[in-house]
Amino acid sequence: MGRPRTFDRDQAIEQAMHIFWENGYESTSLAQLKAGIGNGIAAPSFYAAFGSKEALFQECTQRYLATHARVTDALWDATLAPRDAIETTLRSSARMQCERGHPKGCMVGLGFMSAPSADNAAVTAPLTRSRERTRAGIAACVQRGVDSGQLRADTKVGALATVFDAFLLGLSTLARDGVGHALMDAAITGVMSAWDASRAAPR
Repeated sequence: MGRPRTFDRDQAIEQAMHIFWENGYESTSLAQLKAGIGNGIAAPSFYAAFGSKEALFQECTQRYLATHARVTDALWDATLAPRDAIETTLRSSARMQCERGHPKGCMVGLGFMSAPSADNAAVTAPLTRSRERTRAGIAACVQRGVDSGQLRADTKVGALATVFDAFLLGLSTLARDGVGHALMDAAITGVMSAWDASRAAPR
């Protein structure tokens, strides 16, 4: 019989997620992962537990998408006004990205840098799909604003949605550069003026 595992697998996934979140997929070495999981784990135990670095990354990605990435859930909350859904998403994401206890920024937002080579593009596909889903959610909110008469009928939905999407993605760089949450939150108030500038005239 093999030796029993001397580490908590769930905790190991959390620790590995933080390492990948901080460094990206390609820049994270097996040595870093083995050293960062609990008190370290021997190579045979690592492969027995996780299969491979790629398999571990996929588990970590799913953990992130099921937890931290849910800051965008408001985009699909039909009980929220479309403007409120976008603003709630931006503020929730900015708050999460600046929290203590995990790396700064957003693992999804930073995903395009996690595996920049074409050989590993498939590894980060779930993060790419998450960004695409968020982009579609923002666009749906803008379209909902047009359809409900809150925004002018001639509003360029794609352009306005891109304003908010680009801002959201940019928060990761700001967080990594040490920009504080208070400044980000104030900037969100400013970027929401793009919505207000497209408001339909009162009837």
